[in-house]
Amino acid sequence: MTAGGSREEGHITWSEMTDRVESILGERNAARWMCETAGGFDADELRAARDEWVPERAGKQIESMMRRHLAGEPLQYVLGRWGFRRLDLMVDPRVLIPRPETELIVDIVLDHVADSPEGVTVVDLGTGSGAIGLSLLHELPPGAATVWMTDSSGDALDVARANAAGIGRSAAGARFAGGSWYGALDESLRGTLDVIVSNPPYIAADDTELESAVREWEPTSALIAGDDGLVDLREIVAGAPHWLRAGGLLVTEIGHTQASAVKELLHAAGLGELRVHRDLSGRDRFVSGVRS
Repeated sequence: MTAGGSREEGHITWSEMTDRVESILGERNAARWMCETAGGFDADELRAARDEWVPERAGKQIESMMRRHLAGEPLQYVLGRWGFRRLDLMVDPRVLIPRPETELIVDIVLDHVADSPEGVTVVDLGTGSGAIGLSLLHELPPGAATVWMTDSSGDALDVARANAAGIGRSAAGARFAGGSWYGALDESLRGTLDVIVSNPPYIAADDTELESAVREWEPTSALIAGDDGLVDLREIVAGAPHWLRAGGLLVTEIGHTQASAVKELLHAAGLGELRVHRDLSGRDRFVSGVRS
């Protein structure tokens, strides 16, 4: 493909490119998103440019994205971005791909702090791309919260910081800290937190339900949690009463078979008002409890 000249010299319009990519991949949405990414368009802009020529550089980028996706790389990493609630986040193999079932954990937190005075303090343990913590900052009123986003991976924190920069003023309350779970937090926060939220590793090492593409491409440290999938959840739940204030909420994502086991962990830690929350497909997806 070239940037100028006649159709016979190899030119292709954006409309034709979208159709071509779809014919190769068999995925209409993937074709459209690749063209949007390569062209720097949103959906409306791509439609408006449908009869314009595809620049050579954009054509080469699309060819590269197709090759990567056909080789098995998840579409989200190929695009380098993915939507989560109201945000468009940068994602790459340093972090887990944000998933729609996780979006509901933000609603649980928003409901809990809805009647709180301004100045709530939230910790997003194991933040990864920053999807949960940044969504809270983006959807709460300006100045309403300070959200600490922690991760043991410095690479993941780099992604989260980049995403914070991408949402502008909404991220004014973002704070970042590296370390394993509560080890990342300053002692001055002990007993003061309004919310601890986490989407930790919860998959057992021998889980046969884990898709091969997930196991191959996404960071294992953010997925696998020992032989039973509960290693990290045990640490998060056990520490929560020491870091939450009275009335503070712990809410964590879980595997769909783990609700009873995780509820028992919360009960043993002395948390009350225990609830299991389901995702949009009706599966148990989150467990929450409140410090008395």
